[in-house]
Order: sequence, then structure tokens, then C-alpha cells
Amino acid sequence: MPGIAFPKILFGGDYNPEQFPKSVWDEDMRLFRLAGIDIATVNVFSWALNQPDEETYRFDWLDEVMDLLHAGGMYACLATGTAAHPAWMARKYPDVLAVDYQGNKRKFGRRHNSCPNSPTFLHYSARMARKLAERYKNHPALLLWHVNNEYGIRCYCDRCERAFREWLKQRYGSLDKVNEAWYTRFWGHTFYDWDEIVLPSGLSEGLDKGDSDKTAFQGMTLDYYRFASESLLRCYTTEYNAIKEVMPDAVVTTNFQGNGTYKPLDYAAWAKHMDIVALDMYPPSDASSSYTALRYDLMRGLKDGAPFMLMESSPSVLNWKPVNPLKRPGIMRLQSYQAIARGAETIMFFQLRRSLGAYEKFHGAVIDHAGHEHTRVFRECAELGHELAKLGDALTGSRTESKVAILFDWENWWAVELSGGPTTRLKYLDQVQKYYDAFYQNHIQTDIVGIDADLSRYDIIAAPLLYMVKPGAAKSLERFVEGGGTLIATFFSGIVNESDLIVPGGYPGELRKLLGLWVEEIDALFPNQKNAAVVKRENEALGETYTCELVCEVVHPEGAEVIAEFADEFYRGSPALTRHRFGEGEAWYTASDPEPAFLRMWAAHLCARKGIQPPLEAPPGVEVTQRIKDGTRYTFLLNHTGEVQTVDIGAEPRIDMLSETAVSGVANIPPAGVLVLKG
Repeated sequence: MPGIAFPKILFGGDYNPEQFPKSVWDEDMRLFRLAGIDIATVNVFSWALNQPDEETYRFDWLDEVMDLLHAGGMYACLATGTAAHPAWMARKYPDVLAVDYQGNKRKFGRRHNSCPNSPTFLHYSARMARKLAERYKNHPALLLWHVNNEYGIRCYCDRCERAFREWLKQRYGSLDKVNEAWYTRFWGHTFYDWDEIVLPSGLSEGLDKGDSDKTAFQGMTLDYYRFASESLLRCYTTEYNAIKEVMPDAVVTTNFQGNGTYKPLDYAAWAKHMDIVALDMYPPSDASSSYTALRYDLMRGLKDGAPFMLMESSPSVLNWKPVNPLKRPGIMRLQSYQAIARGAETIMFFQLRRSLGAYEKFHGAVIDHAGHEHTRVFRECAELGHELAKLGDALTGSRTESKVAILFDWENWWAVELSGGPTTRLKYLDQVQKYYDAFYQNHIQTDIVGIDADLSRYDIIAAPLLYMVKPGAAKSLERFVEGGGTLIATFFSGIVNESDLIVPGGYPGELRKLLGLWVEEIDALFPNQKNAAVVKRENEALGETYTCELVCEVVHPEGAEVIAEFADEFYRGSPALTRHRFGEGEAWYTASDPEPAFLRMWAAHLCARKGIQPPLEAPPGVEVTQRIKDGTRYTFLLNHTGEVQTVDIGAEPRIDMLSETAVSGVANIPPAGVLVLKG
């Protein structure tokens, strides 16, 4: 993490003292110290409080809070407070109000209610960021900056429409190229003037007023998605630059929402403009441990393996779902160490003190409505805070070494689910998760990276649903395989270019040479339908047969070896799984969606062929991962099951960093238990 060095794994979260009388603030400081909290994010939604009118700025309350944090030995993560514009701004400058997909102009309310191309919003948000930087640049509590909060809105106003046309001029240069990219001769859409182009909304190209992915012109909507993500990114960089002009060495970030897999924003592009990646993690109550593991690995991969921040999580209950169960004892600690195990440098909660009113008053917090330390949640948080203090800086700046990677690309995600392809059940995240699970369940460390990453450092790369092949991607994968790498490719790959135009000449387009096959047809299966694949006898290491669903492709080998064949339907006997030797490596292709048990076996088989081993062998439900710093290995064992689990850690004693005891041989890990083994 060049230029950024936290003194320890920081512990804290969002703090909103402006919602409470000042008589509470000193008690908060006492409770924070008692819990081992050493960082607080402040000023997240305080724009209206800080700027009551166009020219007046009042920061006296924030001065007091910053001083209190410093006096209490705590750092401040200072937010710019621009995630909700003030009511006076909406009244005086209506250009700041966004328009939704159905064409409705919003009134003041909620949050994320600002048009990202509003001159008013851009002007006043940058001005606020600059004033805050000028005021607090030398404050001893200030550690880093938090711009806005959970960006995420697509606006369909006339101003965004005009900005979209200018964006298209920069991207394509001419209307002829736009017409070509969007295939506008379909349904008579040829454009002869830039002003004829309108946004693909529920009033224009939308086929379903409630779902922007159902669109008549996928290429147009894909470009709008790119434009919308870049528009919000400009809002972020406008504030980022305002802070940097005052404080060139400031550490500036914003928090990614949607557990890191938020579809509307291309976080891979955003990460290039962040000093450290930060995310909010609120997994579904029934989410598997691999669900969160994937998303942490994705965050780590966005900046070439650098550690990241867990900016928000809940110490206990959520408040926005139909059913909001408590986190059981020990689960908050377990989930916190899972984040650390996969690269987090902070454990932070929303929130530190529970709100008394409005939408999030029942969202969990370190300090409950009871207002004291005598609660289960506070005790658990305090225990974690003291453990993190004991760990000190041992783990900060450490890295994860992986020989397996999974490709992840937001634009490909958009394109897959815009495609109007064989089935609406074709979901990009589901497929990425399935392949990630296959390695995770074998305890194999896996990076999640973009196609522009350095692929040569990996031995195995999985590319689920590589539907869109961007310029240079095919050649990059060819070089990887030629050099000895193993590629896993799946059905519905190599279909279109970056404009969602079909690559003529047969699927999988530019990947045809690498995979050694062509695909003639794609058969979509109904939810209650399955096929089976029979593994050829010479490949018995992969079992005898496995079920598959979703889609089945009719494949013709062009040099690829057939590993398994379909058992049913008119394409019985045609390839279901192939392997193509290419240079020093090999490219595998599955023509269907195999059952998870087969994927686990397949992943284990490929790893064994490459000599890739887990940090430790462990039973199912025990997560194993490792961070390395200055040559020292820190191995994490996390028991996600409800039973005691045993793991043989070897005869050589290792130090468990949490209990500060030597451990060797067979170790018993209680339910929700954690071991951090040094050495």
C-alpha cells in the first residue's frame, strides 16, 4: 500500500454526534476508549448542518468533535458530507434534482438525490470539500478522507442527455461510428444529428419500465451505463482534487456499496482514483462464507493486491430487510477476522451510537439505545477491539499470494445481462460465485482481477461468461496459455465485441483459436430441466458423470480434445467439456453449467496438475487463507460451522496471535472460532 501505512488494524466506524445532545459526547468518548475504538468516521451527512444557506458555513460543532477525538487518542476519518444536498439548494437550484428511469423529476428527499452532471452540485460539493480541507488540514486527529457516501444513482434528466451526447462525440468522433456501434439500422434508428439521440430510459428504448436491462438497443444502453458510471466518478474526483489541492499527501477514498459488487458502478475504473479501496459489507443473512470471501478478494484485486478498508459493517442487526435477525454470539468477531484474513486494514461499523429516529434507528450499533456498556454487543465489540490492539501492526501492509485468478469485468457483467440471450436466468455474478466456490471449498487462495491485470503471475485463470471480448483480451489470454497457463472458459463466451455486436464467423469469436472449437447452437433449459455429461474413461480422475443445467451448447472441436459428452437430447454425444493444448498450456471449455460437486472436483484436479496447494488442509466449513509480511506467513483458520472442528497444523509449533500461545499438531477450533498462526 505505497504511501499509506496505518499504525494497526484500525477499529471504529460511523459516528454521528450531531444527532445527539452535547451532554452525550463525553460519555461516547469514554465508551469508545472502553471498546478499544481508535477511528471514527464523522460528518457523513452534515451538509445541511454545515451550510445553512448559499454563503454561510458553520463548523463549530465539528471542531469540537475533532478535538474530542484527538483528546481521546482517536483518529478521524473525515467525510465531506455531500451525499445529500441541502433543501435550500434543491429549492433555489432545481438542476440539482435527478430524474429517474421513468422520467420523473425527484423532489428534495432521501439521499443520493443529486444529478451527477448538475453544475450546482459539482460547484458546491467541491467548494465544501475545499473548505473542509482548508480548515482541518493540520488537525492532529485527521487520518484520512471519506468523499460523499455510497455513490450510486443513474440520472435521466435533459442535462445528462446533453452530456451523454458530448461523451459520445469524445468516444466515437462521428455519428457514423455511433450508428455502426449501436446497429441502428435495426428498427429504423439511424441518427443524422447528435440532438436526435435520447437517453435509453423507460420513455424510449426500455422494454420494461422497471428494469433498465430490458432494452431494445443493448449497445446504446451499455454506453449509457459507461457514461453514468463515469459521471459519478467525476463527482468523486472533483472533491478528491479539491482536497488534494489543499493537502497533496491526503489519503482520500469513498465507500463502495452493494458488498463490493454494486452493478451500476465500474469499481475497477473507480479504484484507479482512490488512495485505498473501501467497501461496506452487509451480506444477506443466509449468505455463505464464500459469498463475503469473494467480495473481499475482489476489493483486494482492484488495486493489484493492496490491502483495503472495511468501511462499514454491522456489529449486530440490520434494519432494511423483511426479516432482520440478530448476529449470533461470536459471528461479528468471526466475520471481522474474515475481512482481515483477506486484506482488510480496518474493521469499521455503521454505526457507533444507535440513532434515535428516522430510517436507521433500529440498525445495529456498538452503543445501543440503552446507552451503556452493559450489553452483549458492546462486550463483543470491546473484546475484538482489545484483540486488535494486541495484534498491533503485525498484519498491516501484508499481502496475499495466489496462483489462481478469476476474471471479473463490470462492462462484461452489464453486457451479459443486457444481451437478451438464451435465458434470463443467465446471471454473471452467479457464475463467478460458482467458480470461486470451487476453489474456495478446496482452500485455494484466489484473486479476482480484471483482464488488464498481469496474468503471467498466475497458473490458473477462470473466465466465467466472458461474453464480451474487449480489444486485446483474446491475445492476452493466448499469451497466458502459450506460456504454460491453464484457462477455464465457459459457455456463452466470445460472443460480442465491446459494443455488444456479434463477432461474425461463429462463436466463440476471437477465442475460437485458443479454445480449439466452434459453437453452432445454444440450447436454453427450463428451471426443471437438466442434462448430464459423461466423462470419457481416460479422464476418470474427473469422475464418471455429472449433471448440468441452464444452457447446453452444440460444440464442434477444432483441435480440442473431448473430455466429456452430453448424455441427452439430440446433441447426445457432442462435447460437454473440452481441453485444447495451446503452446505450453491448455484451455478448457465447458459447454454447459456443471453441478457444484463437479466444479469442486475439476478445480482440485487442475490445481493438483499445477502443484497448487492450500496453506493448510482443513475440513469443510473451515476457511483457510494466508497473509505474508516481510517473509513471515500469517495463516487464518476460521470455523464457520456450528461444531468444533479439528485441523492438523503440523508438528512444528506456531504462535496463535490471538491467544499468544504455541500451537502444534491437531488443533480444536470451536464454533465461530478463529486462529491466526504466525510462522
